[in-house]
Amino acid sequence: MMISLCCIKSVFAQSPQVNNENRIRPYKANPRYWQYMGKPILLLGGSKDDNLFQIPDLKQHLQEMKNCGANYIRNTMSDRPDFGFEVYPFKKLENGKYDLNQWNNEYWRRFKTMLQLTYEMGIIVQIEVWDRFDYSMKNWELHPYNPQNNTNYTCEQSGLDISYPDHPGLNKQPFFFTTPLQRNNKTVLQYQEKFVRKMLRHSLPYPNVLYCIDNETSGEEAWAVYWTKFIKEEAKKAGVDVFVTEMWDDWDLQAPRHRRTIDHPELYDFLDISQNNHQKGQTHWDKFQWVWNYISKQPRPINTVKTYGADTGRYGTTRDGIERWWRHLIGGAAAVRFHRPTSGLGLTQPAIASIKAARKLESFVKMWELTPSNHLLTNREENEAYLAASPQNKYAIYFPYGGSVSINVNAEKSNYSINWINIQTGEFVKSEKLLSDESGFLHVSAPEKGHWVAAIIKQN
Repeated sequence: MMISLCCIKSVFAQSPQVNNENRIRPYKANPRYWQYMGKPILLLGGSKDDNLFQIPDLKQHLQEMKNCGANYIRNTMSDRPDFGFEVYPFKKLENGKYDLNQWNNEYWRRFKTMLQLTYEMGIIVQIEVWDRFDYSMKNWELHPYNPQNNTNYTCEQSGLDISYPDHPGLNKQPFFFTTPLQRNNKTVLQYQEKFVRKMLRHSLPYPNVLYCIDNETSGEEAWAVYWTKFIKEEAKKAGVDVFVTEMWDDWDLQAPRHRRTIDHPELYDFLDISQNNHQKGQTHWDKFQWVWNYISKQPRPINTVKTYGADTGRYGTTRDGIERWWRHLIGGAAAVRFHRPTSGLGLTQPAIASIKAARKLESFVKMWELTPSNHLLTNREENEAYLAASPQNKYAIYFPYGGSVSINVNAEKSNYSINWINIQTGEFVKSEKLLSDESGFLHVSAPEKGHWVAAIIKQN
């Protein structure tokens, strides 16, 4: 079923009227970062769930984000019944089965509400179209696409079984092999396309939306390419620009699978390297910097929509989560977000403090004016400090555990102000005056142990 151009225009007429150039897009002056409404923007986030459009207290939660300075959410189109309030996108019939040709209006009402509220609050939405965990194990048993749960096709017609008990990382689910250059499963693909068109009919009019094809996929390249081109073609029909990426499952950013996006800027407009957040310490920084440097000839924004690490989860401690978030921020990421509990800090107090601290740092220095510059540090131990710098003698330095380092500022006996922010409280603490030595080095010591960030600015 095709959505006509006049139908798309009708939706646009009822939606925000925003000049195409004012939509979220790479910043013209520095394409490693984003701009929105024509101005550069740093994306910071943390939230308690991933498919936020489904949560019953959405408006309140978005307001909590805005209050602490967060402006970036992850929104999977997921419908798996984790908490009981989630609904599916398709209509359930009296016989208990779903009709994939009819919509559940409540699902789409929730989605549109999320788009409208985030637009009004100036929050950027990163949509993930497909989440592999919806289509395997216990979630598949209930899902409308499962042949036993709909009136539209059988197992024989669709090539889908009623059970896929293996972890989705093994990529055994034929649902992700339907496109023409894979198994060309037209029976299922027609409903997948219908779903994505419906999603785009709602989302394309909104200027605050980015698109990611999958959640941490280990799928075939052809699947990602198909849906990326599909979304871009639908956007072209609607007369708007969209920016799309894919998120791969490999924890090592230098793994071959990541090259599918890294090496194709003509197709993927930004990168999401969230899986780097399984790394720790210096390795975490080094892997990210490898990507940052690799794309230098055609720089693009690098997002990390899932920062793992919380004492409640399996993927590192609360300290790991805070360190990872800050290393990416100082290291040149355009967007950083804490993953939802229990695997991340969500919008808990430590996350709120980091977001507030980052906004205070931004009041002194703009990250899109800096570049990662650890090569300027001396007397540094592994994982002791991380630095970003600008030619205008502005610096942002992060200490995970406190410590002391020297910065090569190449200016002997010059005056600098250093403005300390306590990441654990999110509060500005103090300003100090520093003088570089005769060798052109500035010696910096954190006020005490713990997470600290500081803005350093040369005085005229």
